[in-house]
Amino acid sequence: MKVLVVLADGFEEVEALAPIDVLRRAGASVTVASLFDRDDKVASGSHGVKVVCETVFSEAVKEEFDAVVLPGGLKGAQNLSASSEVSSYLKKMNEKKAFVCAICASPALVLYPLGLLDGKNAVCYPGMEIKGKAANFLEQRVCRDDNIITGRGAGCAMEFSLEIVKALFGKDGETLACSLHDKMVC
Repeated sequence: MKVLVVLADGFEEVEALAPIDVLRRAGASVTVASLFDRDDKVASGSHGVKVVCETVFSEAVKEEFDAVVLPGGLKGAQNLSASSEVSSYLKKMNEKKAFVCAICASPALVLYPLGLLDGKNAVCYPGMEIKGKAANFLEQRVCRDDNIITGRGAGCAMEFSLEIVKALFGKDGETLACSLHDKMVC
C-alpha cells in the first residue's frame, strides 16, 4: 500500500506525524511531500516543528498512491485549500476511489468545498462543521464513509491513523490495527 501525506506550512504536527508513523509500522510505503516547491523540502508546523519531507507535492503526484492524508491545523488546511493542484489531485483520487483522509480543519476547509463530502458522513474540528449543507457532520472522533476517512483533531490522531490502516489493509486491517494499538499503548 502506498500513501501520500501532504504537508503545508501550518500543519498540525501530531495529525501529520501520527499517521506517518502508524502507517509505516503497518507496512505501508509512506511518502511525505511538502506542498511548496522548496529546495530544502521543509514544511513548518503550527507549533514551530520543521519536517524535512522526502519530496515536493508536484513531484510526488507523478506516482500512484492508494491513499492521501491531509493533516489539519488551520493555516495548513487553508494552504492546502488554496492550492489548485491539491484540489485537482484530490478529485482524481476520489474518482478512482482511493482513500482520501483528512483531519481537523481539512475536512471542512479542503474536502467540503470540492464536493468530496456531498452525501457523506464526516467529522472535523469542533465548530467548523458546515450545517444544513451537503455533508452530514457527526460528533464522533473518527468517521469512515466509503473511501473518505475523517478525524476531529489532534486528540484523535491515533484513532484516525488506525482507521486508515483498517481501510488500506482490508480484512487483515482490523487485526493489524489492533496489534499496532496494543504495541503502542504498552
